[in-house]
Amino acid sequence: MLKMDSDSLECDFAEYYHIYNIKQLGLRQLSIYAFGLPDDSRIKKLISKQTVSFETYLQAVAVDALQTLVWSKTKDAQHGRNRPKSIAQNLLPKAEVEDDHQNFNSGAEFEKARQKLLKGVVRHD
Repeated sequence: MLKMDSDSLECDFAEYYHIYNIKQLGLRQLSIYAFGLPDDSRIKKLISKQTVSFETYLQAVAVDALQTLVWSKTKDAQHGRNRPKSIAQNLLPKAEVEDDHQNFNSGAEFEKARQKLLKGVVRHD
C-alpha cells in the first residue's frame, strides 16, 4: 500500500485514526490499521479500482432502474428509442463496462439471433 500510493494511505490514517505520521508506526501496527480501514477509504478504493463507494454505486443503480421503469411506459420505449443512459455504468472503470444489450429491428431478426445462441447451448440428441 505504501508503494502504491503513500499519500492516500497517510490521508486515510489521518482521517480515520487521527495518525498524522505513519512513519512512526511499526510495520505490524501499520498493517493492522491498514487492514481495518473501511472499504470506501482512498487506498482500498485505489486497490480495488473503484471510483466511488459501494453505497454511491447502489444509489446510481437504483436511479437507473427508476429511469428505465419510467422510460418503459413511454412511446419511445415501444419503438426502442431514447433509452436513458446509465449513471451506474459511468461510475465503473472502463475495463469493467460490458454492453450486454442487443437491439433488433424485427421479430425475425431476434429469432435468428436466438436460434444461433440456442444452437450452441441446446443439444438435439
